[in-house]
Amino acid sequence: MRNMETYISLSGLATGVSWLCYYYAIQNGIVSVVVPIDKLSIVVTVAFSYIILKEHLSKKALIGFLLMISGTLLMSIWF
Repeated sequence: MRNMETYISLSGLATGVSWLCYYYAIQNGIVSVVVPIDKLSIVVTVAFSYIILKEHLSKKALIGFLLMISGTLLMSIWF
């Protein structure tokens, strides 16, 4: 049980640092560049779950994943 508490604490710490970096980037950078990069973090998450956790995407989940990536790329190019 102690191990789980450590992982949850580290996850919370990483999330907090991530948000601080995100807001810093928005404050000092071009928002139209920063936001699509943040939204594409889903690619890292799915890749991690596939490679490390050996999870497989269903056809429906894969289509949704591709739509999210396409929408983010369109948003970054169009706007």
